[in-house]
Amino acid sequence: MSRGGPFEGRSVITGAGMSQVGRKLMRSGLDLTLEASLRAIADAGLTPDDIDGIASYPGPMAPSPGFTGAGVHDVRNALGLRSRWYMSGMETAAQIGPVIEAAMAVALGLANHVLVFRSVWESTAQAGGNRASVLTPEGELPEHLEYTAPFGALSPANWLALPAQRYMYEHGLTREQLGQIAINARRNAGFNPDAVFRDPLTMDDYLASRMISEPLSLYDCDIPCDGATAVIVSGRDAAAGLPRHPLTIESVGTGMFERATWDQRIDLTTMAAHDAAATLWERTSLRPSDVDVAQLYDGFSFLTVQWLDALGFCEHGKVGAFIEDGSRIALDGDLPLNTAGGQLSGGRLHGMGLLHEACIQLWGSAGERQVAGAEVAAVGVGGGPVAGALLLSTH
Repeated sequence: MSRGGPFEGRSVITGAGMSQVGRKLMRSGLDLTLEASLRAIADAGLTPDDIDGIASYPGPMAPSPGFTGAGVHDVRNALGLRSRWYMSGMETAAQIGPVIEAAMAVALGLANHVLVFRSVWESTAQAGGNRASVLTPEGELPEHLEYTAPFGALSPANWLALPAQRYMYEHGLTREQLGQIAINARRNAGFNPDAVFRDPLTMDDYLASRMISEPLSLYDCDIPCDGATAVIVSGRDAAAGLPRHPLTIESVGTGMFERATWDQRIDLTTMAAHDAAATLWERTSLRPSDVDVAQLYDGFSFLTVQWLDALGFCEHGKVGAFIEDGSRIALDGDLPLNTAGGQLSGGRLHGMGLLHEACIQLWGSAGERQVAGAEVAAVGVGGGPVAGALLLSTH
């Protein structure tokens, strides 16, 4: 039985699918997107004829090669969908925004079953010029780069290094503590046959890795890859009789209380994740202590620190102590974290891979990495100036 929430239990997830994931697969973004979409549709016990809504992020814009695998209309045309509702765009609650908007659509009766997807093929797109080639903008600089590019700060690694340093200064976070995020991800990836990197990672390996933008080193950065993820968001009534137990969207976090900026918040040890998290908890009677598994954005390890802080799994500024030896965030810990390896080891599926893993965990289908008795999952996606969150349950 749902605990109420913004949709009164009317919005559920009924299926999830993922394409092949890997480095330089040399497959088109549309090909990967269709594979994930068809798998999600089949997982829900549906056919393309049943899908009457579609949503995706970020729309047709593409800030770097391979950042967008396919657009909504590409997929609609390829699958022959007749859509009663559709959307795509970047100005939303980060990459998970289309899931939230799909939940609103089915709760209002605008559609019965919405296909929501996110796809990337960055590894293949960047194969000819190496990773650095995509960081040099052409033509007029985007507004946020006008003040950082003259200093060579073209990458989110540079932009995030500054608040990471500030958090370390204010709250005592150490590199060894930060390293537990990467080590935990790699350990969990060892149980995920689809993960990009599965070899063990030690603290010595982490500390010895080359510095990218202090304090962020190589293993603090996610892995560009090729892959696509899709979920089916359904109205509860429309989900009756489907093979999967529907996962209730208990609450959503969509808040943005300050300017959308990387470096101008009132408290520089917080980010947009804190605004999204605040609205998530406002809309539900569930509390952080009710969460059985957390899938939190790790485009960089420090973003996961931000989400742990924002969602209240520990006191503000106390994340270092919370992750000190990695035991609390391990598969058998108090708060199993990024159980498929996240983006640091599983591959950069831009947040939607984390949602896929949350669904798999709640359906008890995660194999060797399954968290026993998982009934409530928190998903936090995005970093820096934008963020969005979901709370899912089996109830």
